[in-house]
Amino acid sequence: MSWGTELWDQFDNLDKHTQWGIDFLERYAKFVKERLDIEQNYAKQLRSLVKKYCPKRSKDEEPRFTSCLSFYSVLNELNDFAGQREVVAEEMAHKVYGELMRYSQDLKTERKHHLQEGRKAQQYLDHCWKQMDNSKRKFERECKEAEKSQITFDRLDNDINATKSEVEKAKAQFYLRTHMADESKNEYAAQLQNFNGEQWKHFNNAIPHIFKNLQDMDERRTVKLGETYRCFAEAERRVIPIVSKCLEGMVSAAKAVDERKDSAIVVESFKSGFDPPGDFPFEDFSQNLSRTGSDGTISSTPKAEKDRDGAPGTRPDLKQHPMNRTKNKLWLFGKKPKAPSLEDFSHLPPEQRRKRLQARIDELNKELQKEMDQRDALNKMKDVYEKNPQMGDPSSLQPKISETICNMEKLRSEIHKNETWLSEVEGKQSSRGDRRHSADNHHHAPQGRESPEGSYTDDTSQEHHTPHHRPKSPPAGRPSMDPHEFDDEFDDDDPLPVIGHCKALYSFDGQNEGTLVMAEDEVLYIIEEDKGDGWTRARKQSGEEGYVPTSYVDITLEKNSKGAVTYI
Repeated sequence: MSWGTELWDQFDNLDKHTQWGIDFLERYAKFVKERLDIEQNYAKQLRSLVKKYCPKRSKDEEPRFTSCLSFYSVLNELNDFAGQREVVAEEMAHKVYGELMRYSQDLKTERKHHLQEGRKAQQYLDHCWKQMDNSKRKFERECKEAEKSQITFDRLDNDINATKSEVEKAKAQFYLRTHMADESKNEYAAQLQNFNGEQWKHFNNAIPHIFKNLQDMDERRTVKLGETYRCFAEAERRVIPIVSKCLEGMVSAAKAVDERKDSAIVVESFKSGFDPPGDFPFEDFSQNLSRTGSDGTISSTPKAEKDRDGAPGTRPDLKQHPMNRTKNKLWLFGKKPKAPSLEDFSHLPPEQRRKRLQARIDELNKELQKEMDQRDALNKMKDVYEKNPQMGDPSSLQPKISETICNMEKLRSEIHKNETWLSEVEGKQSSRGDRRHSADNHHHAPQGRESPEGSYTDDTSQEHHTPHHRPKSPPAGRPSMDPHEFDDEFDDDDPLPVIGHCKALYSFDGQNEGTLVMAEDEVLYIIEEDKGDGWTRARKQSGEEGYVPTSYVDITLEKNSKGAVTYI
């Protein structure tokens, strides 16, 4: 299992888990440290004990009893045993504890580096999101200001008491706000595209790479723990042969105890070599006395000898200390089941349902507006083809027009269905025509009023020297055009003068007759302004002429040029 693909959204939990792993490693290192301290103290105490009971007299004065010699042998073996405990402690200190502490520091440094990379990537993504959100808010504000300026301009334009200067000022303010709204729209679109790209990179490249490094680090930590566990046991196993020899030496010393030999040594040590004294003779002091009675006798009392021997021996016992064990805990993570989603959002509370339905209606209205714009553009292009057959075949546009009308009917049906659900929530019936009229009032053209048949009335003039902007990725199809058709100027013999230049914002294929192919960032000469139909006549540096979409280019006109008249 890969952390990068399975745990892409668990940065904080992986942060805690890797920290727990390092803490556990350091906890085990602390255990090893206490264990080797015990070993060192044990060895030190054993050596002190041996030193305490070792004979302090010279060898000539030392007793030669086998029990004493065996005891001294036991002390020597115990001293060697203490040395082996020191070897165990030293090996644990270098190969286990020291290695764990060095590895712990390396893990901390590596983990810090990976987490810093992860936080840096997250901060950069948050920065992109803030830029996108700020541009979105700015676009919303500029649109509201543009709507306000449009309302003000319409009110002054219809007010007979308003002066011409007031109307012109309101008109200029309206165009300024519209231009600012278009710029903020393009900025928002660019920031949104950038954020989506960075977000994809974040969750498909950056985070999986960082999490893969963290996974490798954690797996190496686990392997290192297993190796130190083995080293911990190997430190004990290596001294077992020598410890066994020490114990065997103690057993041999115990077997070397000989009570008869010790008795002989006692005899040899204290035997004087003299014979026991003989019987004392009887001394008669009564020779000079007359014997009046019977002779007396002198009795002797026998002697008894007792032998005593025996030397009990003792053997120390060894005790083992139990080891503590720790238990691991498991944390279970569950997934919350998702609630079923219905098309009419009837599973939601009324207010939430109303908001969701309204948002869907607004989205459908936007799609309907796009289809209406495309239909209008196709109808105007068809009219241009009918009046200028050399530009293209009008019948070639009919399938696309029919498809667009079919899409419009489907969208209207969806809007009506959602409006019916919305009216149920709001407690009132909203007519289909009113909502469609409300959607048509948000047309992005300056004064593009649409009649039921799809024709257009006259609209206000446009200043084509102002750059026109579209989203970063222009939609497929032709750009929206105004109702005026092309003039028949392709048959003129004299070339038109250059009135300015333009830079292509997007590439244009120019598949239809009369249009000009251009690449992105290509510079063209302007020989005829847009007459209100959405097309500008341009000339390449090679001399090739044709029409290009006005909204696809950034136009700069010469101040003193005399070009074609811009229609209002």
